Amino acid sequence: MNESPVTGILLVEDNPKDLELTLRVLRKAGLAAATRVARDGAEALAYLADADSPAALPGRPIPRLILLDLKLPKADGHEVLAKIKGDARTRSIPVVILTSSREPRDIASSYQAGANSYIVKPVNYEQFAATLMLAAQYWLQLNESSRPEG
Repeated sequence: MNESPVTGILLVEDNPKDLELTLRVLRKAGLAAATRVARDGAEALAYLADADSPAALPGRPIPRLILLDLKLPKADGHEVLAKIKGDARTRSIPVVILTSSREPRDIASSYQAGANSYIVKPVNYEQFAATLMLAAQYWLQLNESSRPEG
């Protein structure tokens, strides 16, 4: 497998308003250019697929952080998370669940499947922006990642 370039964030979000809001925050943080978007679970899985897989998207960069909504069409966030954490190539990528669900079963199952963080989307824009910026800065700038070489 050829080494792919590295990107900052894979944002998996199907809601157009939440997507635009999240991208606006990432633009303010200077991270929008390094962000790739998947609009459903199947698109996210295709993006992350092994280069030898028929589902793979050619030339796609490997993300350093995944922001994952749970309520997605085609493949829900729980399925996407399980596949990310079940694949040796992607399991070390930090996954932050970014969802509107406060359901205890969603929180518990996300952590059991290997989520690194679970953030409930705040209704207030300023609170959302501050929360998202802190999460992105932590995972991209402060956290030391353990990425396999080659």
